[in-house]
Amino acid sequence: MSSSGSGRRSTPGGRRSLVADRRAAPAAPKAPARGRNPAPPGGGTTRPPRRRKTRAPRPRPRGPLGWIAAFFGLIWRIIWGLIWRGTVAVMLLLGAATAYYYAQLPDLAAAVDARSRGSVTMLDRSGNVFAWRGDQFGGVIDPSTVSPHLVNAIVATEDRRFYRHFGVSPRGIASAIRINLSEGRGPLSGHGGSTITQQVAKLMCLGVPYVSSDWESEGAYEQDCRRTTLWRKIQEIPFALAMEFRYSKDEILSIYMNRAFLGAGSRGFEAAAQRYFATSSADLNPQQSAMLAGLLVAPSYYAPTRNLERAQRRASTIIRLMEDQGYLTAAEAAAAQANPATLSAAARQETGGAFADWIMSTGPDFLTRETTEDVSIRTTFDPAMQAAAEAAMANVFATQVREGSAAQAAIVVMSADGAVRAMVGGRDTAGTGLFNRATQAMRQTGSSFKPFVYAAALDLGWRFDDMILDAALTINIPGSGPWSPENYTGEFYGDGTLTDALRRSLNTAAVRLSEEVGRDAVRTVAEQFGIESSLADGPALALGASESTLIEMTGAYAGILNGGSAVQPYGVQELRLIGDSVPLFEQTSGIQERVISENAARQLTYMMSVAVAQGTGVRAQLPNHPVAGKTGTTNSQRDAWFVGFTADYVAGVWMGYDDNTPLSGVTGGGLPAELWRQTMERIHRDLTPRPLPMIDPTVEGRPAPQIVEYGPGDGSWETVPPEWAQGEAPPRGTLLGPAPQDDADQIIMRVLNGLLGRN
Repeated sequence: MSSSGSGRRSTPGGRRSLVADRRAAPAAPKAPARGRNPAPPGGGTTRPPRRRKTRAPRPRPRGPLGWIAAFFGLIWRIIWGLIWRGTVAVMLLLGAATAYYYAQLPDLAAAVDARSRGSVTMLDRSGNVFAWRGDQFGGVIDPSTVSPHLVNAIVATEDRRFYRHFGVSPRGIASAIRINLSEGRGPLSGHGGSTITQQVAKLMCLGVPYVSSDWESEGAYEQDCRRTTLWRKIQEIPFALAMEFRYSKDEILSIYMNRAFLGAGSRGFEAAAQRYFATSSADLNPQQSAMLAGLLVAPSYYAPTRNLERAQRRASTIIRLMEDQGYLTAAEAAAAQANPATLSAAARQETGGAFADWIMSTGPDFLTRETTEDVSIRTTFDPAMQAAAEAAMANVFATQVREGSAAQAAIVVMSADGAVRAMVGGRDTAGTGLFNRATQAMRQTGSSFKPFVYAAALDLGWRFDDMILDAALTINIPGSGPWSPENYTGEFYGDGTLTDALRRSLNTAAVRLSEEVGRDAVRTVAEQFGIESSLADGPALALGASESTLIEMTGAYAGILNGGSAVQPYGVQELRLIGDSVPLFEQTSGIQERVISENAARQLTYMMSVAVAQGTGVRAQLPNHPVAGKTGTTNSQRDAWFVGFTADYVAGVWMGYDDNTPLSGVTGGGLPAELWRQTMERIHRDLTPRPLPMIDPTVEGRPAPQIVEYGPGDGSWETVPPEWAQGEAPPRGTLLGPAPQDDADQIIMRVLNGLLGRN
């Protein structure tokens, strides 16, 4: 039977389906219960496939503008990705760096004073401060212990948002860069835009300590710390943040006030207040506070000791800032402007630099040049005598030396016990750290050495009125041949007393006497008197062929003044650590062992007084005070000396050129004697005249020598022509000798003068 006839269709498995079945709509599947798996066919459960969320496809760009927009969109997505990822990385690095610096920061007590060396404060003989060396530190201060005007001046000047920022001021940095660029500088040159916290970071050198073996000097270390580079500015940021976490604002300001360098060796505001105003930082008024705050930008340039007027102008600007920011009323600002800060008397004093440098060079290293402590030294320095010496120097070079001359001079004044009272190391009297010709220049002494020849002879029994021959003399020097000394005038003067020979500064007489008593004896006396330099071995020793310093020569003459005992020139009377009640060192005299007898010293003093009263040193005479001394000029006239003394003080003067150029028309009896006179005249102005410690020749000697003049005229040494004082010996034609006692003496004198061609 066919399928069409029956109206049925076969299905797989032989089952026939009805047409009605095919027409009926299939029933919708029943949704499975929530949380249950649908039942699979034939029983059980099944999991339908999950539908994935799919993004709508990006519209494809259409046209050129679309492609351009798509390109820039891609670039922005890349940039934004880099920005937020870079920001995260920078924040992580900044946090790590801040944490590292935080761990390295010292306690506040160590942070406020991290000097690697201490300071030296020098007091004069009256106990007044006259010089400072090293890094002065007046003591730890903080905002609560100083004048509020000082705190306000610092904040107004350096960082007016100090109490509001977190250590770094982006606004300040941006403003500084803008100003630098507008003024034609590099972005980091000039204004730094640094907060006080960042400046403290620089002062602390970002935590890098000073190690002497790593640096040429502490100055080089500090200069490197102050360098402004991009990398250094970047490093300052985490260091500043670390300080803001580690210290309070007042503690940061304390570090700043204690560590800032403020010129003239002042480290910190307390030291600066004492250095410039001789007052405590707690007592500063607005104008003083403004002047100190004004130093922060350039301490050396604005230091009031360098240029007071410039420092006052800078302070005026600070006062206006303080008024603008409400720290001063209009009336207070006007009063401060009308009465600018001035220096204290000690700060105004600009003398004694050479003396202070000498103290630093001769004291123990660990308490002077290399001290790590704060030291106070009471010295022998006398400001009035120093002023007298400097005034004399200035006057002589202004009135008696040709303009433009490069000649130099040095002066030393001391007491008979070796206490140095004044020292001028050169024509520049205001500088420090300069070449000191009084202590460092080794120069030939010329005839100023001759007193030591006569001292040796007198100590061996010669007398001031013994006779010595001044005549042609030739000495054969092994290895050099014959040597024949001559007098300054080129003439010889025959027999005369030792006094006459020294008065005239006769060369052949001095050499003959030296050979007579022995060069070794002369050398021993000179060395024991303090001439420490190497002395010549040959006969020229007697004529000052050796070199010495002015302070050595002056100290040696002090030994003659005090009666024949050597002295060690000294300048330190007491040395102590600041704050200690017991000194580490004390000295009251420089007198040492006796060199020659007191009688020999008294005779020599008399002989040297005649050299000033009647001989080559007449220009050194003082109106009311007896003077003894000796001139000196080297053969080549490269050095000219006058060293002499009164009953109160001994002084030495040297004059010459640093490059050994010969002096023109200058001898020891000329400008050096004049400079000596002007110095001592000022020093002795208010002193009562006293006699020199010397013999009375009319009592202790043979019949007093008298002037015997051979030739026309009837002159005397009391009226010696001024031109005679310019040379080392008077003109030919005069002879100082003992007065003839009888006919035999007269005959001998006539014979001697006949042999000399003086009939």
